[in-house]
Amino acid sequence: MPILRVALMSLLAGLVGCGSIAKPKVEPALTRHAFEHDAMGATFRIVLYGADEPSAKAAADAGFDRIHALNAVLSDYDRASELSKLSDTAGSGRWVRVSDDLWKVMRSSHELSVKSGGAFDITVGPVVQLWRWARRNRQMPSAERLAAATSAVGYEKIEYDEAKQSVKLTAPNMRLDVGAIGKGYACAEAMNLLKERGFNRAMIDCGSSTVVGDAPPGRKGWRIGIASLNPRETPPSKYVVLANGGVCTSGDAWQFIELDGQRYSHIVDPKTGLGLTDHSSVTVVTPQGILADGISTAISVLGPQKGLEFVEQFKGAAAFIVRKPGDEIEIYESKRVKDLVIDAPKE
Repeated sequence: MPILRVALMSLLAGLVGCGSIAKPKVEPALTRHAFEHDAMGATFRIVLYGADEPSAKAAADAGFDRIHALNAVLSDYDRASELSKLSDTAGSGRWVRVSDDLWKVMRSSHELSVKSGGAFDITVGPVVQLWRWARRNRQMPSAERLAAATSAVGYEKIEYDEAKQSVKLTAPNMRLDVGAIGKGYACAEAMNLLKERGFNRAMIDCGSSTVVGDAPPGRKGWRIGIASLNPRETPPSKYVVLANGGVCTSGDAWQFIELDGQRYSHIVDPKTGLGLTDHSSVTVVTPQGILADGISTAISVLGPQKGLEFVEQFKGAAAFIVRKPGDEIEIYESKRVKDLVIDAPKE
């Protein structure tokens, strides 16, 4: 046998023996799994793609557990939550060291407050509580009660100590309300947990806020409907197609009250203390799930012109605004909307 042929046969045998020549690994088929759970006053829905139901359910349960844990930190309804206990120190002069989660939410909120000129403000709690009372009793708050509530509002009344991760609420009667950012943060944190478990192709939705990971198999992204002004009657006419980002819609479609012939939204202007009277729907898309929620709320307060300027401060963010100040519907779009929004497919 020629020497060259012997050498080649020996080489091939060695490669086969050490496993260098092997059949390509076949990835397991991914199937869709969906789970729902009530938390934070909303229904959270987790959709993910995985190889089997048991592992998918275990990951979803871990995500729901994370959301429940965050509710114990961020709830303004639960008097035993970390947020409520912090609010109880308002005006006492005390510095309070806060958890990592509360610190992240408050610092992100502060950034939104500064950039929006106070249109977004988590110190709006006293006013929010007053409007909750108004909706229950179907009665307009008096000017005196509104003045008292707004006197405790102002993001600049929170002091931060970076080195000690501590905060101080400087004004008496301050109450913090992170409802306009907390659910977005919870969705983003639960998504991080799913990815740690290897479930990158996932979506977490709680109604107003949605966070998505990698696209579903064979698709460019998750298709998420943009809510109309009246979602009870009109289905979405446009959709966002997104991977690895967040979507949030703020508006008065579901929560509002009519008093003396005027419609008031549950979204409150921190400066006036009044519920917004602009019938609108604001959808924001961002690469970071935690910010979409707060940006959409700020735009609702700022209005379309200032809101479109505001959203450009955030890299990769886009805003789609629909409003009806009178009989005509108005639509406003930020620069990046065309890259993310598609029309609904025709039947």
